Amino acid sequence: MLNDFAWMWWALAGFVLMVQAGITSYKKARAKYSYETWWILHVLTYGAVASAFMHQIQNGQMFIEHPLNRAYWIGLYVLMAFAVVWCRFLVPVVRSLRHDLRVESIVEESPDVYSVIMKGRNLAKLGAEGGQFFEWRFLTKGHFLVAHPYSLSAAPTARYLRITVKGLGDHSRSMVAIKPGTRVFIEGPYGVFKAGQANKKRVVLIGGGIGVTPVRALLDEFKNSVQVDFIYRASHVEELAFKDELDQIAAQSGGLTKIHYMVGSRREHPMDAAHLLSVVPTVRESDIYICGPRALVWAVVQTAEDLGISHDRVHHEEFEFHKTVVNT
Repeated sequence: MLNDFAWMWWALAGFVLMVQAGITSYKKARAKYSYETWWILHVLTYGAVASAFMHQIQNGQMFIEHPLNRAYWIGLYVLMAFAVVWCRFLVPVVRSLRHDLRVESIVEESPDVYSVIMKGRNLAKLGAEGGQFFEWRFLTKGHFLVAHPYSLSAAPTARYLRITVKGLGDHSRSMVAIKPGTRVFIEGPYGVFKAGQANKKRVVLIGGGIGVTPVRALLDEFKNSVQVDFIYRASHVEELAFKDELDQIAAQSGGLTKIHYMVGSRREHPMDAAHLLSVVPTVRESDIYICGPRALVWAVVQTAEDLGISHDRVHHEEFEFHKTVVNT
C-alpha cells in the first residue's frame, strides 16, 4: 500500500506526527518534557496536516472523479493555511513592530520571582486588560524560538506592560538575564479572565503562588470601583510577591480594598466554606476570581458551590508547570 498508492509515505509521516502529538499531550508523558520540547512537538502538527493533504486528494474516492469536491477541499485547506499564517504570524509581527515593545527593566519581587517591565508605544490599542495573557517571544538567545504564555501582572498602560515569572523551568529561570532594550514580540491578548465578567459590587480575588499574577492585575481593573477582598495564599512569607504594592493599594483605597494574607499549610488555611466565610462574611454576595494550582482552584470552586454561589459568578484559571493556562 505504501508503495502502490501515491503520497502514502507522506500520509504515514503525518499519521506518526499526529500520534506523537496525542501521546505527548498525556499528563504523565507531558511531565517528562520541558515546555520548549512540548511546544516544538505540537508545532509539528502543522506538518502532520500538510503531509496528509496530497494523499487525500490523490486517493480519496470522493475526490478522484469529482473535481468540484476536490476544488472545495483544496479551498478549505488554502483558507485555513491563510488564517494560520495571517493570525499566528503576520498580525503578531506587524503589531509587535508597530508598538515597538522592548524590555525596560527586570525587578526581583521575591526569591526566584521576577517582574519583566516592558515599554512600548500606543499600547492601549492592543485592547488588553488585567487578567489576560500574551504569548511572549524575546529576541535574544534562548528565548527567540519558542513563545511562552505569561499573564499580565499589572493592568496595562499606554506605555508599559508587566509580567511576573517564577523560576520553574529553564526558560523562566533565564528571564532574569534578559538585557534591557531587548525587543519583544507578542501574540494576543488572550483569555476571558477579565473584570468585565463581574456583575456584583463586591469581588473576592484569590491568588495562590505565582498564580497571583493575573489576580494582581485584576485588582488594578477593580481598584476604587467595587469592594474588593484580596486573598493571597502562600506557603512561606518570603513567597509573597507584590506585598508592598498590595499594602499600598489597600492603604490608598479608602477601605474599598482589603488584603488577607494566608501564609502556611492548607491545614492552617483550608479553603472550605466555614473558613472563607470567616475571612469574607460577604462572599455569598460577591463575584469570585481564583487563580493558582489546580488543588486550590477546585477547592474554591467546590466551596462556592457549597455556599450556593452560582457558577457564572466563579471565574477561574489554573497555573501548573508543563500546562497551558486554562480559561473558564
